[in-house]
Amino acid sequence: MPNVTNSNILNFLKAQGPCLDSEIAEALKMPLARVRTHVADLSSTGALICCNTIQFKDGARIEGISCRLSCYTPPTARGRKPGVKRATGAEPLPE
Repeated sequence: MPNVTNSNILNFLKAQGPCLDSEIAEALKMPLARVRTHVADLSSTGALICCNTIQFKDGARIEGISCRLSCYTPPTARGRKPGVKRATGAEPLPE
């Protein structure tokens, strides 16, 4: 069932990319337990892909849930792509 909190979480992840649940809670100024409940709901509907993670920052162990949007591919960056190469002596590629 869509609601404002779920759409806020989805919009945040679309703008920021994959994040931990604690980062989402901090950014949206919500309790961590509430974020985890909504993340579980979104994950069960298939809107999010989540996995349990353990990260170490400055020697401190941080356990959380890593979340990202499912089926979302960010737009490609403008400009030349690193895989495009020109042959030596070939004419320049049209832009």
